[in-house]
Amino acid sequence: MLHSHLTTLNAVSLILDAFREDDVGSAALLAGSGIGESDLARPDVHITTAQEMQVCANAYALRDDIGLELGARMHVSSYGMLGYALLLSATFGDALRLALRYPALLGTLFQLRLEDDGDQVWFCASHYTDRPALAVFNAELCMSSLRVICNDVLGQRLPLTAARFSHPTPAYAASYETVFQCPVRFGCADNGFAFERRWLAAPLPLADVVTHAAMAERCRRQNAEYTGNQAWLGRVRQALADQLHAPPGLDGLARQMKCSGRTLRRRLQAVGSSYQQLLDELRFDHAKHLLAEAQLPVYRIAELLGFSETASFRHAFIRWSGVPPREFRA
Repeated sequence: MLHSHLTTLNAVSLILDAFREDDVGSAALLAGSGIGESDLARPDVHITTAQEMQVCANAYALRDDIGLELGARMHVSSYGMLGYALLLSATFGDALRLALRYPALLGTLFQLRLEDDGDQVWFCASHYTDRPALAVFNAELCMSSLRVICNDVLGQRLPLTAARFSHPTPAYAASYETVFQCPVRFGCADNGFAFERRWLAAPLPLADVVTHAAMAERCRRQNAEYTGNQAWLGRVRQALADQLHAPPGLDGLARQMKCSGRTLRRRLQAVGSSYQQLLDELRFDHAKHLLAEAQLPVYRIAELLGFSETASFRHAFIRWSGVPPREFRA
């Protein structure tokens, strides 16, 4: 899948924190993501969801229950301006409706919705849009983080009546009831948790009408800018992805995007990227797919990715993943 979403380094930092006690080095968790340890000290750095998901995949390979723990660490403060606006909403229902209005600012890989069935309301997540191999991880991350957001916004624990997940029952199912503190079902049509409908009208302890209005407007502007940048970056990435066999170079890509090389470089820098970073990311994604799914020899994969020499591809793949192509395939 071609990713165009941008996000912050919050989740990556939380993953590194979660494994610090396990004595897992950051190099192993960042492998193949294109994120350097020096980037973690820069608050202005933005990464693509593909980079974030690579770090998540590395973490998931080490611990298959890490999604629940990571979500439990993602407090409302992790969401910047949107988190502030949620805290200042008049009621719990207002906060949830505001969150649903700006899914791009939440960084979710699901479609979120509220489902009112009378006595209770379900907060649901469905239509997952990322790597199938990480579907369970992302469902756990999404629902446990939404659970924490609800608690933070209310200033107290939101009592849940039920929770459901679309994946089969995992070996660590007991951990779900610890996190959600309610009966949990698996193998359902979607993911979600339920609470009594009366909570929607609950006033929030930090509500402030004037400041909330200002923050909600800033969220609207940020969302418009954010989604506009995503759409533009998606077009750039798609154009480059179509030419991996013969990359056009920065100036060639700029001509295709109907701008100068300087303008393209500046706009990519503004969204925390560069021509070489995009090229490396697309090549790495396609290389992993070809090595895992196709029976092509390594030299042929190198040709399809625009490398003039197999050795150059091998060196690049080691830099991206930490292992040679043949070892990755094995």
